[in-house]
Amino acid sequence: VWIFGYGSPGWRPGFEFTSRKVGFIRGYSRRFWQGDTFHRGSEKTPGRVVTLLEDCGACTWGVAYEVRGEQIAASLEYLNMREAVLGGYDTKLVKFHPQEKDAEEPILALVYIATPQNPSYLGPASEEDIAAQIIVSSGCAGHNIEYLLRLADFMRYFCPQAEDKHLFSIEEALISILPCLYYTEESLEET
Repeated sequence: VWIFGYGSPGWRPGFEFTSRKVGFIRGYSRRFWQGDTFHRGSEKTPGRVVTLLEDCGACTWGVAYEVRGEQIAASLEYLNMREAVLGGYDTKLVKFHPQEKDAEEPILALVYIATPQNPSYLGPASEEDIAAQIIVSSGCAGHNIEYLLRLADFMRYFCPQAEDKHLFSIEEALISILPCLYYTEESLEET
């Protein structure tokens, strides 16, 4: 079984796997439209994590993990809790295209996608509003800022040819806001 990760599974799958391949799926765009009240946020200040939005002309880069034998049940049990129960994601089968030049046919992979019908779905917002929400959110897996920056780093290092304007615009907005927060906190300490 192959499992496609396009968010935190890129750097922290959380399950054992046999092999991994960087590549993409077609027909979806990655968006920070899913709320998170457990891993990267709380009930009071939900974080923002990624989901996929159907988009005919788009492709989303990430990592596909191959799980075999006993790894299958363990990884699916773990992901069902992490993504479906705690996250509000549904599962779909997609065609994954490895980035390797000599790659064979696309691989069928399982992917978790949060739909607008789940209670944690936040939907669209401006890059600045998303960045502002990310800055104030933290959960049991860490700060929401870490999630955004690690995803941006993953894309830069493993998928340099990929374009993800949404992701990098939010990162830019976050970086432009952070110096203001630092300055404001410093000013408050002096008074």
